[in-house]
Amino acid sequence: MELSRSIFNYLSLLLSEEAAVKYEEFIKSEPVKFIRVNTLKTSSAALKQQLESIYGIASEIVKEIPNALKILDDKGIIGKTIEHISGYYYIQSLSSMLPPLVLNPSEKDIVLDLCAAPGSKTTELAELMNNKGTLISNEIQNDRVRMLVFNIDRMNILNAGIIHSKGELLSKIYQGYFDKILIDAPCSGLGIVQKKNEVNEWWSQQRAKGLGELQLKLLISAVKMAKPGGEIVYSTCTLTAEENEMVLDTLLRKYPVEVQEINLPLETSDGLISFNGYELNKDLAKARRILPWEIGSEGFFIAKLRKTGEATAPEKIPLRKREIKFITAGSKKIADQIKKLSFIFGIDKQIFDDYKFYFKKNDLFFVTKDWDLKNPGSFERIGLKFGTLDRNNEIVLHTNAAQVLGSKLNKSIYQLRNQDELKIYLEGGTIKYDTGRYGQHIIKFNDLLLGTAVISKDGIKSRFPRSKRTQEIQKEF
Repeated sequence: MELSRSIFNYLSLLLSEEAAVKYEEFIKSEPVKFIRVNTLKTSSAALKQQLESIYGIASEIVKEIPNALKILDDKGIIGKTIEHISGYYYIQSLSSMLPPLVLNPSEKDIVLDLCAAPGSKTTELAELMNNKGTLISNEIQNDRVRMLVFNIDRMNILNAGIIHSKGELLSKIYQGYFDKILIDAPCSGLGIVQKKNEVNEWWSQQRAKGLGELQLKLLISAVKMAKPGGEIVYSTCTLTAEENEMVLDTLLRKYPVEVQEINLPLETSDGLISFNGYELNKDLAKARRILPWEIGSEGFFIAKLRKTGEATAPEKIPLRKREIKFITAGSKKIADQIKKLSFIFGIDKQIFDDYKFYFKKNDLFFVTKDWDLKNPGSFERIGLKFGTLDRNNEIVLHTNAAQVLGSKLNKSIYQLRNQDELKIYLEGGTIKYDTGRYGQHIIKFNDLLLGTAVISKDGIKSRFPRSKRTQEIQKEF
């Protein structure tokens, strides 16, 4: 693989010809794989040992980012393990893990991920928030919304509400509302040529300038939505000045924001303060450029902003609304069903007081009890699916709920006996085996909680989610 002449010449102008040569050499090397450990479910040390002992996947903990593992030998199956589909980790570049760490939200913050799909950073933000508080994940493209939903489900993220809207229009609804906002903006991808060689085919400086116009609109929207004193992290996976420093320079001249210092655990370069004859805001040196050949991962740009005053916002308009009414576990509508679930699975009934619930037809969803945002009916979805009301008006527990409750489930557990049963379960079939114990059960394999099933005299009917059955999974190891 070689860099296109337009990219090589641009990088020579932007940085130096030496840098362009280094990038060209870098993209010829084999990409290094990293995974982000889901700390809601496991630890880096435990996952490292598990992947090696079960699959022979060799890895090492990244000293600078303890919840990251560098994959040394993935046996070609790092995206096919049961742990992957069960949300124990996310395959993600090292650079991509940094923007959420810079934003560093807590469960007390109201947080917005403005361009959220496919979900790597949204799920990382949720982990930093300990799966509590209020996280809003916005995405405009329909197909990417589906991928966002899939990854939120896979990682068992409970505190996220999904909005399907243009990010530049959201400021008409949420003015001065958020404590922290992440904008991982659409960009020309100049930092990821090693992974996406097609960037070579279509990249141009003119296209980068066009994307810069969209990025500025997103930034302006974010400034209007942030509270005074609120923080905004802006990131891209490109190296161009037109999409990074020049966009921010325009914002700084017109809106009440200031650039904050960033301390990153990896080698970085200062943001540019001049380019191609343009003198830029000197504070942009505080932004960080991550050069691929220096860290062995994707190229990134990260800047942290603080809102210093009020920003003029347009008149508020409502989003389209659906009827969503939150209820508690003690509500008459579900109290008896929750009590029965507590008995079936041996759960302390008070644990359900940590959540609030809502119905979409016969499907019951749940979200952390401190999730709080205006216009809940404007969301595509909030939280995770808890279960479905069956013909007997009883709640059939969903796999997502079972995985969130995890160790709190003490009864009605079936351990799959062998690889054949595992294969049938993961494919959504019925295991022809009369256990003598009927009704709803939790399904485990080697003590890993896979999901739920309903057992009858005819066998064990898998309730492994259809969305996960489409993923290729290593069923023998």
